[in-house]
Amino acid sequence: MQNGCSSEYAAVVQTYQQSIYRYCLRLLGNRQDAEDAAQDIFIKAFESIGQYQHTASFSSWLFKIAYRHCLNLLRKRKYQLRLLHRLFKPEVVVESPEQEMDKRLFSPQLATALTLLSPEDRSLLIMYIFEERTYSELSEIMGCKPEALKKRLSRMKGKVRRILQDWREDEKWEEKKKTLDLKI
Repeated sequence: MQNGCSSEYAAVVQTYQQSIYRYCLRLLGNRQDAEDAAQDIFIKAFESIGQYQHTASFSSWLFKIAYRHCLNLLRKRKYQLRLLHRLFKPEVVVESPEQEMDKRLFSPQLATALTLLSPEDRSLLIMYIFEERTYSELSEIMGCKPEALKKRLSRMKGKVRRILQDWREDEKWEEKKKTLDLKI
Protein backbone atom coordinates (compact mmCIF):
# COMPACT_ATOMS: atom_id res chain seq x y z
CA MET A 1 0.00 0.00 0.00
CA GLN A 2 2.88 2.39 0.68
CA ASN A 3 3.85 2.25 -2.97
CA GLY A 4 0.85 4.51 -3.71
CA CYS A 5 -1.43 1.90 -5.28
CA SER A 6 -4.82 3.56 -5.47
CA SER A 7 -6.79 0.29 -5.68
CA GLU A 8 -5.34 -0.85 -2.34
CA TYR A 9 -6.02 2.57 -0.86
CA ALA A 10 -9.68 2.36 -1.88
CA ALA A 11 -10.04 -0.54 0.57
CA VAL A 12 -8.48 1.62 3.28
CA VAL A 13 -10.93 4.43 2.58
CA GLN A 14 -13.86 2.02 2.69
CA THR A 15 -12.66 0.57 6.00
CA TYR A 16 -12.16 3.89 7.83
CA GLN A 17 -14.51 6.26 6.00
CA GLN A 18 -17.45 6.04 8.43
CA SER A 19 -15.40 6.37 11.62
CA ILE A 20 -13.43 9.35 10.26
CA TYR A 21 -16.66 10.99 9.05
CA ARG A 22 -18.37 10.46 12.45
CA TYR A 23 -15.36 11.90 14.24
CA CYS A 24 -15.35 14.96 11.96
CA LEU A 25 -19.11 15.41 12.29
CA ARG A 26 -19.02 15.33 16.08
CA LEU A 27 -16.11 17.72 16.22
CA LEU A 28 -17.15 20.13 13.47
CA GLY A 29 -20.91 19.89 14.04
CA ASN A 30 -21.86 20.24 10.37
CA ARG A 31 -22.53 17.49 7.83
CA GLN A 32 -21.06 19.29 4.83
CA ASP A 33 -17.93 20.34 6.72
CA ALA A 34 -17.51 16.77 8.00
CA GLU A 35 -17.82 15.31 4.50
CA ASP A 36 -15.30 17.80 3.10
CA ALA A 37 -12.94 17.23 6.02
CA ALA A 38 -13.09 13.44 5.67
CA GLN A 39 -12.31 13.71 1.98
CA ASP A 40 -9.37 16.07 2.67
CA ILE A 41 -8.07 13.73 5.37
CA PHE A 42 -8.02 10.73 3.05
CA ILE A 43 -6.28 12.77 0.35
CA LYS A 44 -3.65 13.94 2.85
CA ALA A 45 -3.18 10.38 4.08
CA PHE A 46 -2.77 9.07 0.52
CA GLU A 47 -0.26 11.78 -0.31
CA SER A 48 1.79 11.08 2.81
CA ILE A 49 1.41 7.29 2.96
CA GLY A 50 5.15 6.96 2.43
CA GLN A 51 5.72 8.66 5.80
CA TYR A 52 3.63 6.09 7.69
CA GLN A 53 5.77 4.23 10.22
CA HIS A 54 4.70 0.73 11.19
CA THR A 55 5.51 1.51 14.84
CA ALA A 56 2.00 2.98 15.23
CA SER A 57 -1.28 1.41 14.17
CA PHE A 58 -2.62 2.65 10.86
CA SER A 59 -5.88 3.83 12.40
CA SER A 60 -3.98 5.89 14.98
CA TRP A 61 -1.89 7.45 12.22
CA LEU A 62 -5.05 8.24 10.24
CA PHE A 63 -6.83 9.72 13.29
CA LYS A 64 -3.77 11.84 14.01
CA ILE A 65 -4.15 13.37 10.54
CA ALA A 66 -7.90 13.83 11.20
CA TYR A 67 -7.24 15.39 14.60
CA ARG A 68 -4.81 17.97 13.22
CA HIS A 69 -6.96 18.72 10.19
CA CYS A 70 -10.14 19.28 12.21
CA LEU A 71 -8.39 21.46 14.78
CA ASN A 72 -7.01 23.60 11.98
CA LEU A 73 -10.52 23.91 10.53
CA LEU A 74 -11.91 24.92 13.92
CA ARG A 75 -9.20 27.55 14.34
CA LYS A 76 -9.96 28.96 10.88
CA ARG A 77 -13.68 28.92 11.63
CA LYS A 78 -13.13 30.79 14.89
CA TYR A 79 -11.07 33.44 13.10
CA GLN A 80 -13.64 33.75 10.31
CA LEU A 81 -16.51 34.04 12.80
CA ARG A 82 -14.75 36.86 14.63
CA LEU A 83 -14.24 38.66 11.35
CA LEU A 84 -17.84 38.11 10.24
CA HIS A 85 -19.23 39.31 13.56
CA ARG A 86 -17.30 42.51 13.14
CA LEU A 87 -18.54 43.04 9.59
CA PHE A 88 -22.05 41.62 9.55
CA LYS A 89 -24.83 40.47 11.81
CA PRO A 90 -24.78 36.69 12.16
CA GLU A 91 -27.34 34.74 10.14
CA VAL A 92 -29.59 32.03 11.50
CA VAL A 93 -28.19 28.62 10.52
CA VAL A 94 -30.49 25.72 9.69
CA GLU A 95 -29.39 22.46 11.26
CA SER A 96 -28.61 19.38 9.19
CA PRO A 97 -30.53 16.10 9.66
CA GLU A 98 -27.49 14.64 11.45
CA GLN A 99 -27.47 17.53 13.90
CA GLU A 100 -31.19 17.01 14.52
CA MET A 101 -30.55 13.30 15.19
CA ASP A 102 -27.68 14.11 17.54
CA LYS A 103 -30.01 16.38 19.49
CA ARG A 104 -32.45 13.53 19.89
CA LEU A 105 -29.77 11.02 20.86
CA PHE A 106 -27.80 13.26 23.21
CA SER A 107 -29.21 15.65 25.73
CA PRO A 108 -28.92 19.37 25.07
CA GLN A 109 -27.16 19.64 28.41
CA LEU A 110 -24.44 17.22 27.30
CA ALA A 111 -24.09 18.98 23.96
CA THR A 112 -23.73 22.30 25.78
CA ALA A 113 -21.22 20.83 28.19
CA LEU A 114 -19.12 19.53 25.28
CA THR A 115 -19.15 22.91 23.55
CA LEU A 116 -17.71 24.47 26.70
CA LEU A 117 -14.59 22.33 26.34
CA SER A 118 -11.67 23.48 24.23
CA PRO A 119 -11.56 21.99 20.71
CA GLU A 120 -8.58 19.83 21.73
CA ASP A 121 -10.37 18.48 24.81
CA ARG A 122 -13.62 17.95 22.92
CA SER A 123 -11.71 16.09 20.21
CA LEU A 124 -10.00 13.88 22.77
CA LEU A 125 -13.29 13.08 24.50
CA ILE A 126 -15.00 12.30 21.17
CA MET A 127 -12.21 9.94 20.11
CA TYR A 128 -12.21 8.23 23.50
CA ILE A 129 -15.96 7.85 24.03
CA PHE A 130 -17.57 7.79 20.61
CA GLU A 131 -14.74 6.34 18.53
CA GLU A 132 -13.60 4.02 21.38
CA ARG A 133 -9.89 4.72 20.93
CA THR A 134 -7.55 3.22 23.53
CA TYR A 135 -5.16 5.25 25.67
CA SER A 136 -2.20 3.99 23.62
CA GLU A 137 -3.90 4.97 20.35
CA LEU A 138 -4.80 8.37 21.76
CA SER A 139 -1.25 8.90 22.99
CA GLU A 140 0.01 8.24 19.45
CA ILE A 141 -2.55 10.64 18.00
CA MET A 142 -2.07 13.40 20.57
CA GLY A 143 1.68 12.97 20.99
CA CYS A 144 1.72 12.54 24.77
CA LYS A 145 2.00 9.75 27.34
CA PRO A 146 -0.98 7.50 28.16
CA GLU A 147 -0.77 8.46 31.86
CA ALA A 148 -1.11 12.14 30.98
CA LEU A 149 -4.14 11.33 28.81
CA LYS A 150 -5.80 9.42 31.66
CA LYS A 151 -5.41 12.43 33.94
CA ARG A 152 -6.60 14.83 31.25
CA LEU A 153 -9.66 12.69 30.46
CA SER A 154 -10.45 12.40 34.15
CA ARG A 155 -10.36 16.20 34.52
CA MET A 156 -12.56 16.64 31.45
CA LYS A 157 -15.12 14.10 32.67
CA GLY A 158 -15.20 15.91 36.02
CA LYS A 159 -15.72 19.24 34.28
CA VAL A 160 -18.57 17.84 32.18
CA ARG A 161 -20.15 16.28 35.31
CA ARG A 162 -19.97 19.63 37.15
CA ILE A 163 -21.55 21.44 34.22
CA LEU A 164 -24.36 18.85 34.03
CA GLN A 165 -24.85 19.01 37.82
CA ASP A 166 -25.09 22.81 37.69
CA TRP A 167 -27.62 22.46 34.86
CA ARG A 168 -29.75 20.04 36.93
CA GLU A 169 -29.63 22.37 39.94
CA ASP A 170 -30.74 25.28 37.75
CA GLU A 171 -33.63 23.17 36.42
CA LYS A 172 -34.68 22.22 39.97
CA TRP A 173 -34.58 25.88 40.97
CA GLU A 174 -36.76 26.84 37.99
CA GLU A 175 -39.26 24.08 38.87
CA LYS A 176 -39.48 25.31 42.48
CA LYS A 177 -39.90 28.88 41.25
CA LYS A 178 -42.76 27.84 38.89
CA THR A 179 -44.44 25.94 41.73
CA LEU A 180 -44.24 28.98 43.98
CA ASP A 181 -45.56 31.23 41.20
CA LEU A 182 -48.56 28.92 40.72
CA LYS A 183 -49.41 29.03 44.44
CA ILE A 184 -49.44 32.82 44.48
